[in-house]
Amino acid sequence: MASLDDQLVVAIASRALFDFEEENRVFESGDAAGYMRLQLERLDRPAAPGIAFSLVKKLLAFNDEGAQRVEVVVLSRNDPVSGMRVFRSARHNAIQLQRGVFTQGRSPFGYLRPLKATLFLSANADDVRGALAAGFPAARVLTESVLASANYPNEVRIAFDGDAVLFSDEAEQVFQERGLEAFQEHESAKATQPLPGGPFKPLLAALHRLQQAGNARMRIRTALVTARSAPAHERAIRTLMDWNIQVDEAMFLGGLPKGEFLREFEPDFFFDDQTRHVTHAAQHVPSGHVAAGIANAAK
Repeated sequence: MASLDDQLVVAIASRALFDFEEENRVFESGDAAGYMRLQLERLDRPAAPGIAFSLVKKLLAFNDEGAQRVEVVVLSRNDPVSGMRVFRSARHNAIQLQRGVFTQGRSPFGYLRPLKATLFLSANADDVRGALAAGFPAARVLTESVLASANYPNEVRIAFDGDAVLFSDEAEQVFQERGLEAFQEHESAKATQPLPGGPFKPLLAALHRLQQAGNARMRIRTALVTARSAPAHERAIRTLMDWNIQVDEAMFLGGLPKGEFLREFEPDFFFDDQTRHVTHAAQHVPSGHVAAGIANAAK
């Protein structure tokens, strides 16, 4: 019997994987039939890579004849007819896709559970919020992001914000309610007490396992890119140590804009809960908004 057990499963919407922005404008205009007709007319025209294309293709490169470590499943509001173009575009771009769920306008995130998804990427904010509420690492792909650099073909590069992404928003709540000084004092006092895990801890752990599984051709490089600064840096580092998970780079920026630093790191994807940070980052790298924690509670 087929199974996705012990695999890193990426569930991804078609607009996150491919550039369907022109077609989507037809759909958003209210012409669902015209959208379907356009996709059918373009069935033999492969779609261009989308914002998460590089991340997906590199993760799939961890698979070899001896082991299937990564599975990518299209989980889309598209209709099944449009789904044909997704699969053909994948084949043209050497993306190994076998499975897809197409819900024709209905929210698809409920299917994350039977898929045992490790990550959900979508351009639909409501679907992402639903996935996060159900306990899955999920991010809204900013389709206006720049595409990933081609400089590191044998490295999956992923950058994470800390609070409300890798870690819980416990400390972020202190900052939002009482300000920076209280935040620094709180984190200094609790420096040796690990932070609870945030929504993306399971993804970081899965990447860690994937790296340890070994692959002669591919490796993973991760970065923590946070607005924290000393002395609040210590709790973040000690938390990762407590999880027995290492990141390759850590940037404690003390509120500096993250975009330029991310441009130097050149990730295949960056995850952040703060709209202003992720919007700025999207000018430099592929980026996704994690609508989690107190910063997104009223939005």
